Amino acid sequence: MNRLLKIFGMFFLLLTMHQAYGQRSSYNISFEFYNDTFNLQIDSSVIVDTDTTLSEMYIKSCYNRVNQGKYLAILDTLLTYKKNHQLNDWLYYQLIRKTAQAISPKKENYERYTFYKWFLLGKSGYDARLTISDNRIIFYVYNDEDISDIPFAMYQHKKYMCLNRHDYAYADLNKVPPYRMISIPEGKEAFSYKVTRMPEFKPEDYYEKPVQFSYKHKVYHFNIKLNSEVEKIFANYPVVDFESYFNIPLSKETYGSLIPLLKKNVSGMKQKKGIDYLMRFTRYAFLYEDDDENFGKEKRLSPEETLFSKYSDCDDRAALFFYLVKEIYDLPMIALLYPTHITMAVQFDKPVGDPIVYNGKTYSICEPTPQKENLNIGQAPSNLRNVPFKVVYAYQPGLK
Repeated sequence: MNRLLKIFGMFFLLLTMHQAYGQRSSYNISFEFYNDTFNLQIDSSVIVDTDTTLSEMYIKSCYNRVNQGKYLAILDTLLTYKKNHQLNDWLYYQLIRKTAQAISPKKENYERYTFYKWFLLGKSGYDARLTISDNRIIFYVYNDEDISDIPFAMYQHKKYMCLNRHDYAYADLNKVPPYRMISIPEGKEAFSYKVTRMPEFKPEDYYEKPVQFSYKHKVYHFNIKLNSEVEKIFANYPVVDFESYFNIPLSKETYGSLIPLLKKNVSGMKQKKGIDYLMRFTRYAFLYEDDDENFGKEKRLSPEETLFSKYSDCDDRAALFFYLVKEIYDLPMIALLYPTHITMAVQFDKPVGDPIVYNGKTYSICEPTPQKENLNIGQAPSNLRNVPFKVVYAYQPGLK
């Protein structure tokens, strides 16, 4: 009898220890986010099961579990960081992606990883939605901007852009029915793709890229500091409207390695010659290749992406030239879109060459992309001189 009691007592002790160690109440996760180490405490009440077939019922059961769990500490940490670091929505989404990856790695269970992204974005106030189609979990967010090249769904007179279309490269997600979208009650706000502020990166994570070009028989050398994290930020970035695209800034270290030197180089030049210098720098310091050949599709590189990319096209040159002129001279400019090309025009005190008149003001073409001809300020490519164009962006200093 005593032997049985001892055996039972040992069994009870082992069972108690298993429960104590097998059901931890919480654990800590940490990951690098640009210049910071991001720390979170994850309560076991927000961990959902994976041994279930993907369905609307599964998503709702996951939501009910996490919604009743201790998720507020995670959400508060995310929103506080967003506010303190003034993250645009797109960069905040990158933080949410990293958080979801730390809680539930994408490779282990894609559906659960996507669920956490949706839950955290929706609880942050954004109108994020999930739908199930052909055994795929499709992730949408409400957006009222002019975005192209990614699938979207119109639902109740609102446009929802697909946030995970890159994970289904060969699927036509435009055919996904726009009904039975699973929403979150707190999610009301539109998501914006505008990037007006780059994050802080660790200075030691930059590398230097040597760049040179010749101007007026003099060779100019640059060692531009670049960070590969920028490429990751824009890896799945869509084609945004030209105003949003042109106003994506450089990161701090990249800016400091390029703009002051360009300012120094043009400091002894008259304004038009300085603009000519920037035009030819943008035109000849980088190799040209069409997007279809380079990426297999249309892709607009931010100014910083153009600096580290091996090849770039006319969209990329126009954005870089716009950024350089804005930072160094801050002159009025317009972007001219032709059927197969885009170029820039700058407003001077007196126009140069064939003037472009827009809204009562006169601009001079400044071609930042290599052409068959050696074009000066005020000269358009000969094959476009009689081709109609559309002004897709007009910049006036001091105006948003």
